[in-house]
Formats: sequence, structure tokens, C-alpha cells
Amino acid sequence: MEELIGNNKVKETLQTMIKNQKVAHSYLFSGIEGIGKTLFAREFAKTLLCEEQKEKPCGKCKSCKSFAENNHPDFMQIEPDGKAIKIEQIRYMQEKIAEKPIRANYKVYILKDADTMTREAQNSLLKTLEEPPVYARILLVASNENKLLNTIKSRCIKIPFLPIEAEKIKQYMQKNYEMELSENELAVCAGSIGKALVMQELLPQYRQIEEIIQNLEKQDLLDVFQKAEFLYKEKEHILDLLDYMLVVLYHSKSRAKINAISYVEDAKQRILANSNYDMTIDYLWMRVWEEVHEKYNRC
Repeated sequence: MEELIGNNKVKETLQTMIKNQKVAHSYLFSGIEGIGKTLFAREFAKTLLCEEQKEKPCGKCKSCKSFAENNHPDFMQIEPDGKAIKIEQIRYMQEKIAEKPIRANYKVYILKDADTMTREAQNSLLKTLEEPPVYARILLVASNENKLLNTIKSRCIKIPFLPIEAEKIKQYMQKNYEMELSENELAVCAGSIGKALVMQELLPQYRQIEEIIQNLEKQDLLDVFQKAEFLYKEKEHILDLLDYMLVVLYHSKSRAKINAISYVEDAKQRILANSNYDMTIDYLWMRVWEEVHEKYNRC
């Protein structure tokens, strides 16, 4: 757990609970995406399942080794089936949780992206949270806890995660990827290493967006469309790319470009509403270009 980045207070809290043997039946790990909530949950689970009495997790016992190999009989990680965790998945978990531990003193279940659970799944899970077996430990990991029923949240100890400091993200990317993040790039990470890793994969696209925006005054609309053509192929990552566009516009020190922020926000809403993708990107660049070239905007 010491090797995990950021949220030192969370580390101390979890380690103290284990040391004092005051581990609750259910927890809610909540915070923005990409800050390591699932990594913390897995390390917490590994520590609970470790057979060593003093230094946990030892990494050497049968329990630690089988956990590392993803085949521990007393551990299960549940993830969305498609876009949601469904009631069938919760029912299967309930069948397994009724069985006593095979190797460890606990049975630990992580519900990754618990906020995607359907209402039926949440109502089903509630029964287990109300009367869990004495050996069961359930860890809910959520980026948007508002999607969870209040009755679910009230039965969990909430562990809030804070965004990771920009300097720690910068050091992490330098050390592991030899990547120097600019001020704009750190800003769009918003405390999330997950976003920094997406950026590492799409760095040429991020830099292309910045170049287009910096040179908007010198380009006609056709040039902009041609240079932004790559966006039509990045549907999977478009929200991350639009977030970066927002940051670049905001830090441009140009009133016209700052005014264009509203068009990017509008494009994000259209995409989330499943509007025609290509038309949304076309309209976005047209409005941003017109805002910068005021004479066309006035016409």
C-alpha cells in the first residue's frame, strides 16, 4: 500500500483498521475516476486475506500468491457487464458469499464501478449489506456515489479519495513513461493519474488540438477541418480530448477563445445525448472558428 500514489490519509486509515482489527463489513471508496480507488481496494483485500500475522501483506504466503495470480478462492471482483452491474451478478455473488471461506479468515468482494449497478441490483445487494455473514467484507468502488441508493450508502463506511497532487502526477509520468507534462496537460489531468495515462496514449492528438487552437487566427475554416480530421476517429476518447480543448481555450488569454468554451461544453452534451457524432464535431469547429474570426460571426 505504501507504493500507491497519493491519498496518504486513506492509507493510514485502512492500515489502522487492520492493525486494530476493527474492519467493518462494507466500505464505499468514492472519488473521481483514475485516482487509484480500485488499486487501494485490491491492496486492502490482499492485506485482509494475507496469512502472515505481522507484516501484511507479506507477498509470500499461499494467499498472497494466489491473489497475485487472480485465483484466490475467497476473493471476487465484480465489474460491469456491458454498461452496468446487473442483478444476476449480485445474485451470483450472494450465492458465493453464503459459502464459508476456504483459505482465509475473510471473504472479500470488490464491486468496481458500483455506481453502475441497476436499481434492481442495488436493492438485491441491500439485503446482503443489512445482514452480511460475519466473515464477509464488501468494498464498493464508485466515481459517482450520487447514483447509489441512500440505503446502500448508509450501510457502508465511506472512504473519500482526493485528487492526486499535480506534482506527484508529473513525477509519476516522468519516472514511468519519461513524459514531461505541460501546465495545460497537468490541468486537464485534474488530479487523476488515469487521465494522465489516457493522455500518454493520445499525446499526438492532444498536441494537435493545442496547435490548431493556437493558430486559429491564421487558418481558414477548411484548414481547421482538415487538421482536426483525426477527431472523427477518436469517438472512444472524445470526452477526454474535448476536456483538453477546454483547458487550452481557457489558458489562451484570448477573449474570443474563452468565449468559445461554451461551444465545447455544448458538444460534450450533444455527444452524451447520442447526437450525430460527425455533425457535432463539424458544428463545434465551425462555431469556435467563427468566434475567433469575428467578422464572419457578425455576418
